[in-house]
Amino acid sequence: MTDLVRAPGPVVMGVLNVTPDSFSDGGRYADLDAAVGHGVRLRAAGAHLVDIGGESTRPGAERIDAATEADRVLPVIRELTAAGVPVSIDTSRARVAEAALGAGAVVVNDVSGGLADPDMARVVRDAGCPWVLMHWRGHSREMRELASYTDVVADVRTELTQRIDAALAAGVAADRIVIDPGLGFAKTAAHNWELSARLPELLDLGYPLLFGASRKSYLGRLLAAPDGTPRPTAQREAATVATSVLAVATGAWGVRVHDVRATADALAVWVATGRPRMVPAPAGHEREGQR
Repeated sequence: MTDLVRAPGPVVMGVLNVTPDSFSDGGRYADLDAAVGHGVRLRAAGAHLVDIGGESTRPGAERIDAATEADRVLPVIRELTAAGVPVSIDTSRARVAEAALGAGAVVVNDVSGGLADPDMARVVRDAGCPWVLMHWRGHSREMRELASYTDVVADVRTELTQRIDAALAAGVAADRIVIDPGLGFAKTAAHNWELSARLPELLDLGYPLLFGASRKSYLGRLLAAPDGTPRPTAQREAATVATSVLAVATGAWGVRVHDVRATADALAVWVATGRPRMVPAPAGHEREGQR
């Protein structure tokens, strides 16, 4: 997995939520056989990693206890690992991460960037595994109230730098760190678009960047019906693919998506075309969300 983090990309992380209340597919893969089957299909469709989460982080979601979270994810991790599927664990709890790594997970994807559990840095350091540090300001039930920024890109960059510095100070190797701007986490739609448009400012931090826009509500609002009804979650795939390709073409190391095949196919076209890069927009260019 060291080579995966150091690879030029693009890396595709497939989402596997084993929760009853995920915003996208809550309950669909709560059964062990269904979850394992879907994980195997994600891998066959082109996922380099299958990201397993046992606690919903949708806006407003209530927390569950660590034992429940572990009970949901550990059997799935063991089965997928035995089937040869590389797995990451989507958790903000050190206890769950440690158990998941013991069960075969090879990456910790921490939506809190280490803020939710101060012991997470020790777990990652001792395991020597990659650690995705996402920008985060608070748990799901309160994050809507925390979406206030002077300059969202500059503020996210500053706060991610603080998380990186804390990880390094705890002994986590620099080449084990991946960053994530945390689209939708204490962010409005306008914030998400601004972060996407100015992604190079985050890439300048010098760490691999994971981009996760898949099926999120700001895409649904962009594609709303004439009466203002947001596009349903399952009908946001084309927009997800577009955001994923644009992010990779800008320099993102990887993308986290639900529909792996569609994104993997689009990225294969991008690679075959010679990995063309996005040209920065001219100064003063008006972006969606700034009008």
